[in-house]
Amino acid sequence: MKLNNKRTVLVGLAFLSICSFWQMYDNVIPLILTKTFHMNETFSGAIMAADNVLALFLLPFFGTLSDRTNTRLGKRTPYILAGTIAAIILLNILPVLDNSYYAAASRGKMVAFVIVLGLLLVSMGTYRSPAVALMPDVTPKPLRSRANAIINLMGAVGGIIYLAVAAVLYPNSKVLGLEHVNYAPLFIVVSAIMAVAIIALRLTINEPKLAAENQALEAEHPEWNLAQDDGSGNEVLPANVKRSLGFLLASIALWFIGYNGITTWFTTYVDKVMGQGLGGASTCLLIATGGAIVSYIPIGSLAHKIGRKKTIMIGVILLSACFLSGFFLTTAFHSINAIMFIVFALVGFAWAAINVNSLPMVVEMCRGSDIGKFTGYYYTASMAAQVVTPILAGTLMRSISYKVLFPYAAIFVFFSFLTMTQVKHGDAAPEVKKGLEAFEDMED
Repeated sequence: MKLNNKRTVLVGLAFLSICSFWQMYDNVIPLILTKTFHMNETFSGAIMAADNVLALFLLPFFGTLSDRTNTRLGKRTPYILAGTIAAIILLNILPVLDNSYYAAASRGKMVAFVIVLGLLLVSMGTYRSPAVALMPDVTPKPLRSRANAIINLMGAVGGIIYLAVAAVLYPNSKVLGLEHVNYAPLFIVVSAIMAVAIIALRLTINEPKLAAENQALEAEHPEWNLAQDDGSGNEVLPANVKRSLGFLLASIALWFIGYNGITTWFTTYVDKVMGQGLGGASTCLLIATGGAIVSYIPIGSLAHKIGRKKTIMIGVILLSACFLSGFFLTTAFHSINAIMFIVFALVGFAWAAINVNSLPMVVEMCRGSDIGKFTGYYYTASMAAQVVTPILAGTLMRSISYKVLFPYAAIFVFFSFLTMTQVKHGDAAPEVKKGLEAFEDMED
């Protein structure tokens, strides 16, 4: 059994479009809210947090709804197409309202901007779970870690494409000193990236055919299915599998609390504790992202050899150790140095080990007909953590000391190691190959 890399890359186009959008959203929308509409940090922060709050409800709902959908386009494709089309339309209304408000400010235009922004977030929320669920729909269970590594890499490519476009369209020489920046060209280009990605996905991926082929393959391997017949013809998860799922979701929440606590507050932390500017902090985070990107494919192969759980636990221990090291490095030195760069590169590797394997472990526990619902469970755990941790970490730093950030992150990540020890299901058994078979994976 070999992973179809080309097909996985094409399936990953949906995630590429999503990540390209969110990279732009996180970079540009705060600038518009604060500079055009002159909102204070509290209001703009609340609006920026709305996507995570909405995700808590939208991602599980539309993941489950897509499980129950049956059209000639498949289960997931209708949501991907409709959500992308709606998002593209709404996305290009935003710069019109932004420019119009700058030309002639009015409360009605501000309200309209916020309403359109809210509708845009809903549109994006309708298809994220279906888009992510498409990969396990068409990929056999034992190969999903390797496939998810490619999907994550495609998401990183989407973010990199946006950053390159933004750098070309809006260099400092063009925007420095401007009272107002017209972001319409950037929004149009990002919309085009999303449209091209989804059109290519639609033209190359026949979801119903591929999903049916995967279901037939899984029917030949009943040992892959952890669900059991309850006696009335319905499949249910045994109590021990549910227990594993609960501990796995707790682990996901815990490591996201630790990791996102760092990514949210690191630039402020470096300023307060080390007296360093944005550039050094951004370089550390960029190195961590780069470390993750170059690790995705090797991590997928490692999990295929030693198992997902072992790979995750290696990542968790390494991540906790890196955060503990970060505390000593940032309190012992007054400037960002090469040792910190090495530590953040290891943070990227550790995060890749965790992130590539956690979603496949969740969907490994479900029936094929529940992939969207279980994808929603994954996002509920991760998004809940991302809603909580900026507030919790910020409160602790304000009431105790900014130096609490790295120990805070290290402790929560270590707690996820403890909960992962209780996860007994969701791991694909590593394949033992002999002779020439051992070289087959190198041909992928």
